[in-house]
Amino acid sequence: MRKTRKKSFEELVKENKQQLLQDREALDLLEERWEQRILKRLD
Repeated sequence: MRKTRKKSFEELVKENKQQLLQDREALDLLEERWEQRILKRLD
């Protein structure tokens, strides 16, 4: 049997953060969605 090294959750989070920082459009979209959710809750 082969043992494949699983990435730790922290490593995955770091990679995701790096990808988001590289993709400014995706980051802006996420921020917009969060703002809309927060505003909806306040209403």
